[in-house]
This record gives sequence, structure tokens and C-alpha cells, in this order.
Amino acid sequence: MHILDTERLSLREFTPLDAPFLLRLVNEPGWIRNINDPGVRTAEEALAWAEGRLFKAYRELGHGFWAVQRREDGALLGMCGLFKRPALPEPDLGYALLAEHEGRGYALEAARACVAHARDGLGWPVLMAITAVDNPRSTGLLAKLGFVEQGQEQLEGYDEPSRVFRLALQQAARR
Repeated sequence: MHILDTERLSLREFTPLDAPFLLRLVNEPGWIRNINDPGVRTAEEALAWAEGRLFKAYRELGHGFWAVQRREDGALLGMCGLFKRPALPEPDLGYALLAEHEGRGYALEAARACVAHARDGLGWPVLMAITAVDNPRSTGLLAKLGFVEQGQEQLEGYDEPSRVFRLALQQAARR
């Protein structure tokens, strides 16, 4: 299902056919370093991971992490979306790109569109985000979007503390 478009990108729900891409994404060194190692090593495990992590959220919440595709050629670049983690009081923004697509503004473009969708499409008043403690690229991206750091927390399901950010979406309308 198509979710939204930006100038260069299209965001859509992942499908079972995306399992090989997801296998590659969750095994990227940056994913493992900055998010976690989900232990997904085969396409079958990637499909099971997607069912529990992505498809279930689409069905139960009506939102989640979406596939980020380049409109020009349909290439899958990564994921970006809105998710409600049990460990956080409000839904949060999340994103990850294959390393080969970093540094081209795709993550910021997709994240900006997701923030607008949370505010304008879903009517949410607040959005959160988390990063690894030492992830300056994500911290910089969140700052560009207007997120304000709330401190560090040890969140359930993570081995290390996370930096927690918050954005009042009424303020985001002015960015």
C-alpha cells in the first residue's frame, strides 16, 4: 500500500517480496551498531521478522516502518516511518538506509515527510525518536527536524542506553 510521496521518494508498506532487501538492511553494519542485531540471517528469518515487526504494526496500528523507494528508478533505499514502541509514551519516528544511499539527503527527506504525515494526516500532537548514544548523523538529522533531546534512558529491549528526543508537532508546522 502506497503511503506518501516526496520530491524524490515514495514510501509504501513493505510486502513479503521485500524479505531479501530487509535481510540485507538489518545486517548492515550501521543497523547493527546503531539499532540492534535482530539475528536475522536468512530470507525466511527476514520474512518472519517483517511479519512480527512490520506487517503486524500495519494491521494493528495502521502505520509503521515503510519502504523508502527512489521514485526515479524504484530502487529500495531503506525504511522510514512511525511506530509505537511499548517503551515510549508517544509514537516515534524511525529510519535506516543502506550505507550506499547515506549522505544524499534521503533520510531527511523521508523523515520530514513522516513528521508532516504524523501531524497533518494522523493529527498527533507529539512525536518521539531514539538513537544510539553515539550516533551523530541521526542526532543531526533530528535536530534539523526540530526534535529536542530529553536525555538518555535504558529502554526495554535494548542492551545499551538510548538518547530520547521529542518533537511538539505544532512547532514542526513552522519548519
